[in-house]
Amino acid sequence: MSALSPLLPPLLTAAAVLLAGCSLWGGEHSADAANKIYQAERFQSDETFSRLFDASVADTCEAARRALLSQGYIITDTVAGKVTAVKRFQPEGERHVELTFTVVCVPEGADGRIATAYASAQQDNYVVKKSSNATSIGVSAIGSISVPLSAQLDGVVKVGSETIPAGPFYDRFFGLMQRMLRDQGALGLDAPPSAPVSAPVSAPVSASAVMAGQ
Repeated sequence: MSALSPLLPPLLTAAAVLLAGCSLWGGEHSADAANKIYQAERFQSDETFSRLFDASVADTCEAARRALLSQGYIITDTVAGKVTAVKRFQPEGERHVELTFTVVCVPEGADGRIATAYASAQQDNYVVKKSSNATSIGVSAIGSISVPLSAQLDGVVKVGSETIPAGPFYDRFFGLMQRMLRDQGALGLDAPPSAPVSAPVSAPVSASAVMAGQ
């Protein structure tokens, strides 16, 4: 017998324990890394989720509402200083995408003549799941059995959700908001309504003056 034979069982046991420990550590390490995605949050002032506008809160949110409407979004909620809208896409036959856009307008300064617009868009992904519909029929000899029908039921299942990161997407939106603000100013939409101007009243003319003029 080889001199190493008595040592083989302890060595194999130690190797198994070591491999199990490495596997466990690797699994914990992966889970820990997944849970620490918040480490990517920098909380720095150069993010472009917001933009300052030279307009009041009401005018800024109105520009946001018009910008979203012009791009096919459906307004789902409008309250003072906030606009929420949604738009749906179907890039593939069984894949659906929904964008939910939220804009919050906050006054800046003591007089509130300027405002900051905070925008955030969330993308939700859905897929169509098909499931066969089964029914039961009675058979006198064996009881009831389930028979799958040829018809299938379609259901939309949410498979993912993500906030669109800061970048060109929001820059384009804020640029469109700025154009809407200029259009509102050109149309006088933010100016108070002017008082109606009455037509001038002519002085009364007597019948003798009319006859003399003839």
